Amino acid sequence: MRRVCATDLCPYNSSPVSVRSSARGNEVRVTGFVSEEFEGLQAQVLGLAGRQVSSREVVERSLRRIEATRGTLNAFRVVRAEAALREADEADRRLAAGERLPLLGVPVAVKDDMDVAGEPTAFGCPGDFPPRPADSEAVRRLRAAGAVIVGKTNTPELGQWPVTDGPAFGVTRNPWNLEHTPGGSSGGAGAAVAAGLVPAALGSDGAGSIRIPAAWTHLVGIKPQRGRISTWPDREPFRGITCFGPLARTVADAALLLHAASGSHEGDIHRPPAVDVVAAATHEPRRRLRIALSLRPAFAAVRNALAPAVRTATLRVAETLEALGHEVVEENPRYGPIGLAFVPRSMAGVRDWTARVPDRALLDGRTRANARGGLLLGGEVLRAARAAEAPLRRRIGEMFWRFDAVLTPTTAVPPLRTGALAGLGSWETDSRMIAACPYAWPWNVLGWPALSVPSGFTAEGLPMGAQLLGPSNSEPLLISLAAQLEADQRWHEHWPEGLPA
Repeated sequence: MRRVCATDLCPYNSSPVSVRSSARGNEVRVTGFVSEEFEGLQAQVLGLAGRQVSSREVVERSLRRIEATRGTLNAFRVVRAEAALREADEADRRLAAGERLPLLGVPVAVKDDMDVAGEPTAFGCPGDFPPRPADSEAVRRLRAAGAVIVGKTNTPELGQWPVTDGPAFGVTRNPWNLEHTPGGSSGGAGAAVAAGLVPAALGSDGAGSIRIPAAWTHLVGIKPQRGRISTWPDREPFRGITCFGPLARTVADAALLLHAASGSHEGDIHRPPAVDVVAAATHEPRRRLRIALSLRPAFAAVRNALAPAVRTATLRVAETLEALGHEVVEENPRYGPIGLAFVPRSMAGVRDWTARVPDRALLDGRTRANARGGLLLGGEVLRAARAAEAPLRRRIGEMFWRFDAVLTPTTAVPPLRTGALAGLGSWETDSRMIAACPYAWPWNVLGWPALSVPSGFTAEGLPMGAQLLGPSNSEPLLISLAAQLEADQRWHEHWPEGLPA
């Protein structure tokens, strides 16, 4: 196994990284002691507000780290170096004048399916895309909160796969092990946050695309309630299955970014009621919870097997929840034929996006095949898929009369190797993808909140994750439960080796 080391990235002057056995089992955890201050989102906000550090300093450090890892991690498609420094200087002027905003002067990144004014939105595709005339609503809200957008992170072509590579930008690698993928489709965002290039990033999730990278890069990833973060100028990307959400090292940082990006545009279809996610991250659940432990995924016509290491890690999370005072009972959601409600919407979304591509001949053959599937599964089939959502919510939601949340593995296997899906045909790609990641996508059909937290490491030091699922608008409960787990497990203290200075 090849680990990321100082020679892979750049010299990092901190205490050495050590490997130790967990007191909770035989897992191997990689523990790094980071000498740099202001690594997290909240820490940077406080440091900037207290004038202990300047926005130019933290943005320059972010840009330096991005540049140092271009040839290894390859996390960014677009880097806004000059614009970000100008915006950092403006943030410093505003801070000096006493202005305070939730993210004023903090560098963050967004996935390359979100519009940033003056930059192209290629969504992982090859070709010459024109610059976008305006920010998407989510980016506008981040800017309104004072954030400095340092760049746009890599994603596979139209976000279709749980790996992040492609001819448009190359291979994005996992900072925990360069021979493995950080996941997808928000893999660039996961790699960037896990390596400390930015304290947090905004990704998107249409079938686990936030939660899978979170699990495979040792982060917290939140897929919020549909509509919690506006997807405008897309009213319903991928026919409603895709949501935007945060990746961060801590629950509090993820909640802060979620808060800053949340809100509706007047053109949005979905407008959930407001919830206080920031406050939820400051306390444990107010009562003892009843949690369903589910290791059986929804039926998807593909054989899959839960890797022993992932199973053990998930059971360890269940044991921790019980030790924290909650009741954990084995029970599976009644998913039913939920896959039939997912596939037409997913393929219709691919077809919608290919219409924006300047040169479709450059697209991956699997993308073109999925776009054709979107045409074949349109019309009545697509309408039936949308109509099935409400009955599925009632069917699956019945369990929340008896349980407060559901615990599952985030993925069935540890991080795949880079290139694991390269050069395959459509059916083999789908089969391997579904077998590796069968747990996340049903909640995209339902539109309900889901959250992935670190669950430990394999014997080889590869990260794994566990997923907390809730009913409609349950972000505060999931976040408070995750915060309680984090206080016990302290996963944010574990860093990859050889982080850039």
